Amino acid sequence: MKKIALITGATSGIGKATALKFAENNYDIIITGRRTEKLEELASEIEKTSNSKVLQLCFDVRNKQEVEDSLQSIPENWKKINVLVNNAGLAVGLNTIQEGEVDDWERMIDTNVKGLLYVSRTILPMMIENGFGHVINIGSIAGKEAYANGNVYCATKFAVDALTKTMRIDVLKHGIKVTAIHPGAVETEFSLVRFKGNAEIAKNVYNGFTPLKGEDVADAVFYAANLPLHVNINEIVIMPTAQASTGYFHKV
Repeated sequence: MKKIALITGATSGIGKATALKFAENNYDIIITGRRTEKLEELASEIEKTSNSKVLQLCFDVRNKQEVEDSLQSIPENWKKINVLVNNAGLAVGLNTIQEGEVDDWERMIDTNVKGLLYVSRTILPMMIENGFGHVINIGSIAGKEAYANGNVYCATKFAVDALTKTMRIDVLKHGIKVTAIHPGAVETEFSLVRFKGNAEIAKNVYNGFTPLKGEDVADAVFYAANLPLHVNINEIVIMPTAQASTGYFHKV
């Protein structure tokens, strides 16, 4: 029987790369996201490049009812979920806190914190009933070190770090593994979303150095998920070689 991985925010970037990585390695995949056409494209790619089955679930992690309805509707033969990757997340805006836009704050909090909670709250009881499972939360170096104008985004990723640590404690007696992966700069749609569609500004973020790719983070996720039963990776901080911390880059 194949193992099953559920990946949120699978329509691009780290989520898409993670879905493809697990599919290449003989996992059946549950992919979730808000963009139906992107889910369909990914499902088609997985089916063409692997022998894995794909289940698509289109919902917004910010909407508690959508999360519950979609995840509880998973067919019985898909409920033996081995790995949940809480990847859905974003940054919006880059303002000082005194000039911040409340709508941006709420979008980040609702996605990065509440969305992770809604999904975990629904899937963890299934894992406990199954007697196995591994939750991997995608955090950020911004959840380890604050940086100028990062305020609320940093706060949400600090929350992911804290939630991962407390989740590890809460499910310890059930044998459920919990891991956080904290990437530095990754060239995905991240900056395009942060700068609200301004492609020129978004591209400039990565000038002068080689950032991580989604595939680099996916490799770390897969590694953590496929260790012996008695081994749990609590966290991995993964950075581009040219980035030492949130604010220190070597650019040429």
